[in-house]
Amino acid sequence: MTQVTSTGAPKRDGAVKVSIASMIGSAVESYDFFIYGTAAAGWFGKVFFHTTEPIVGILAAFATLAVGFFMRPLGGYLAGHYGDRIGRKSVLFWSLLAMGGATVLIGALPTYEQAGVIAPVLLILLRMIQGIGFGAEWGGAVLMACEHAPPRRRGFFGAVPQIGIPMGLLMANGAFLLSVALFEGDWVWRMPFLVSIVMVVIGIFIRLSVKESPDFEAMKAQNTIVKQPAMDVLRNDWRKVLRIVGVRLAETGGYYITTSFMLSYVVLAQVSTKENVLWGTMIGSAIGLVSHLIYGAWSDRIGRRPVFFIGALFTIAFGIPMFMLINTGAGVMVVTAISLSLLLSHDPIFAVEPSWFAEQFPPNVRSSGISLGYNGASLVAGTLPFLATGLYGIVGWIGPALLFSLLGVTSTLCALTMRETAPAVEERELSLRQARRPVVNG
Repeated sequence: MTQVTSTGAPKRDGAVKVSIASMIGSAVESYDFFIYGTAAAGWFGKVFFHTTEPIVGILAAFATLAVGFFMRPLGGYLAGHYGDRIGRKSVLFWSLLAMGGATVLIGALPTYEQAGVIAPVLLILLRMIQGIGFGAEWGGAVLMACEHAPPRRRGFFGAVPQIGIPMGLLMANGAFLLSVALFEGDWVWRMPFLVSIVMVVIGIFIRLSVKESPDFEAMKAQNTIVKQPAMDVLRNDWRKVLRIVGVRLAETGGYYITTSFMLSYVVLAQVSTKENVLWGTMIGSAIGLVSHLIYGAWSDRIGRRPVFFIGALFTIAFGIPMFMLINTGAGVMVVTAISLSLLLSHDPIFAVEPSWFAEQFPPNVRSSGISLGYNGASLVAGTLPFLATGLYGIVGWIGPALLFSLLGVTSTLCALTMRETAPAVEERELSLRQARRPVVNG
């Protein structure tokens, strides 16, 4: 039976408890997803595709990386549909189980030398399951946080689960740095996959301990659940979905150019080592544990769109300077470039996405709307490390640098078409409109 308050509204778990639970689960799923990107850039080209040409092996490994991204919209569709039909909490349980199981199995796969062509085939199949699981994760996690939060603090509490992403990346890169120091041969890349089973068990336990979203419980009580929510969104709100896809490109595309592609770029261009990129990613991710909360809280005060533009405009400006810093080959410059890209390009955008996207849709199709839009961007983002590698092979570093900036231009233009939704800003604008109305004397 659903607990209710004295006003008849479904009872909320504490916003802090729910947002932290969502963040921990997101960190586990992100760890599982990101260790693949690191392994693909540094090991899988040789281990699973048996090529002696470095750029060919990297392209093949990034192609399998893209497969996971291509499956994320399917995961988003399923999560959106069932999140609006049976609840946000149930979807989060199954997404974590799918992601965790596939990740552990990747760590146990035979290599090309051991099993021949069956090895990359199994890798691709497991990557597809990872993509579905990760695509199902985000919408439910951020909605649990936003829908348990007070309306005027949705920006802050919605940003808490986003911390799970840099935390997951921090753990993933840390696991590889530790594995390189402790192990040799195939165990270097296998161990980060295999140890994830411990985190998955912890994540499932934590997620089962929180209550269902009060907005979903209210939908059940009022009998307003939509029969085909995802299809309803695709029919009636497809423009909103496309806007979200475009708005995300600077954040998600820029992120994978900065992290996954850059791991292979520094080796191909012979300007630095993978370790410098990993350290830059780890430092930027560590800073992100705080910056996301600051940006989210700030968006509650000044609005979602102004905070978003910090990241989008920086993405436009930083493409060429980022590669120039990395091309110096100095370790401190590489670390600085990667960290700045994450802090000022990625984090402001990522922090406001949960609240801004959720506020675009009514509760009964909200899970579908944000999941479809968020994961639709993956169809583009998943190809970007591959595309950036190809551009580098054709025109050199300027190609991926301009690609990075172009993502910022695209997201800026799309953001201009999305309405501001922060309650504090809407209230101020309403007050200003009322103050401007002429007073009519009787």
